[in-house]
Amino acid sequence: MDARQQTIGRFAWVMAWVGLVVGQLHALSRFATADGKEDLELPLVAAWAEPAADVLSPLLTWANPDIVYITYGKIWFPVFVAFTLAAFVVYQRRQPGGFEKWVWRVALAGYVVACAGVFLDYWTQWTGDYNGDGIEATLFTAGWFVSVPGLLVTLLGSTVLGVTLLVKRFRPVIPAVLLALMIPMAVGILMVTSLGSAALPAMFAFGILGRRIARAETPEPSHRGALVA
Repeated sequence: MDARQQTIGRFAWVMAWVGLVVGQLHALSRFATADGKEDLELPLVAAWAEPAADVLSPLLTWANPDIVYITYGKIWFPVFVAFTLAAFVVYQRRQPGGFEKWVWRVALAGYVVACAGVFLDYWTQWTGDYNGDGIEATLFTAGWFVSVPGLLVTLLGSTVLGVTLLVKRFRPVIPAVLLALMIPMAVGILMVTSLGSAALPAMFAFGILGRRIARAETPEPSHRGALVA
């Protein structure tokens, strides 16, 4: 077992949980901004966000809303990098061929573009002036034009990949199911929280596989559809 792959696996598993938890702080911080207040008009968002914002007020009011928003948003880059690296490890270990190989390549391309998008969205922002006329606002806009196609390819590529893995009886089955249901799950997530969390199914799909790799579990042979050792 490659120690580097095990490290990536642990990283992906931990960061999936970090994305789940800190991602909601990012969502709450967005709802406090001028652009994000309208999200509270969604009943499912308001049902949890308003009481949560009251309870977690010290974590959301330590600076102006825009600063808090871009600061918590920085978590998405390492989270996205973690599941992307884990996806590359799974791809390398599985050594797919034919149609599955090309599906993997499309999905991986989407993950890489999504990583670039969240980097531009948040790691180029420090003053909170992302709606102004300065360089930060320009980079934030550029990040949006990268993030949107990255997210779309991530959703579509993950869905087709998940279905393909299910057809090939991939084991463990839960990650394949999470990927196959990426689009409906993302739609449901967006009715409750913010955009970054739409990638949670992929985060946990590769987080689960990463944990399996980190624990050095012995998988089934490749021809039976399992993760390759």
